[in-house]
Amino acid sequence: MRVSDRPGDPGSRGTLLIVGGGSQPDELVRHFVSLAGGSKARIAILPMATSDAVAAGAEKEAQLDSLGADSFVVNVTRAHADDDSIVTALRGATGIWFPGGDQSLLTAALQGSAALREIRSRFQAGAVVGGTSAGAAVMSDSMITGNQYWPGSATAVDSGSFSRIARRSIEIVPGFGFVHNAIVDQHFIRRQRENRLFSAVLERPTLLGVGIDEGTALEVSPTGMWTVIGRSSVMILDARRARVTTASSPTLGATDIRVSVLPSGSTYNPGTGVASLPTR
Repeated sequence: MRVSDRPGDPGSRGTLLIVGGGSQPDELVRHFVSLAGGSKARIAILPMATSDAVAAGAEKEAQLDSLGADSFVVNVTRAHADDDSIVTALRGATGIWFPGGDQSLLTAALQGSAALREIRSRFQAGAVVGGTSAGAAVMSDSMITGNQYWPGSATAVDSGSFSRIARRSIEIVPGFGFVHNAIVDQHFIRRQRENRLFSAVLERPTLLGVGIDEGTALEVSPTGMWTVIGRSSVMILDARRARVTTASSPTLGATDIRVSVLPSGSTYNPGTGVASLPTR
């Protein structure tokens, strides 16, 4: 899950650490700091996904600093996301972290901005980019907002329950594009979001569905390989070779979908679809 899904393709040079939400095990946070450079890590925290961004940013800053990083908060609105001062602040970062909340608030603040272009530049230069919950959802080109369309409704509404697999039921908008050819969902097993991801993927079968559970991360290496770490599992929905009902059909169905449930220690090659389970 990266700019290219083919391991070995030099399309990106940094690492992604995509966390499915919930509490983060200490080893995940330590691993992020290590990827960012350990004692030399300089980590930018962008907490705009929450309405209490000041508190969220300060909490994460204290946690990262306690592990030896030099972290700082960049709490920016879209009106200032093109400012030179913001771009300059991000320029030296070896790590970027997006805390949780509402992913639509993150895209509203950064989409199309000079700040986001600088974050992408840092990633290309080798920085680690990570996030949890909303900060996971924004990673892919196509982003699940959390809203859904009900039959007969032209407006998507917020809903904690996804009780059906159906066409035109899940609101999808552009994300930040660190991940091509896949779509990320979070809190996945804990909140039973299979219907949501199945609906999104079967309408877009060229995309891998990536459901990351709480306390769990998908690490995407610079080579393009995926590794699962943390307390739970990642579910991969692969409909690239599936037979799906046509767009004119009133129902959404498919055969030959490949589903992988990958606990910590598993690896996955997104180019070939080959998964390896942990040996113990």
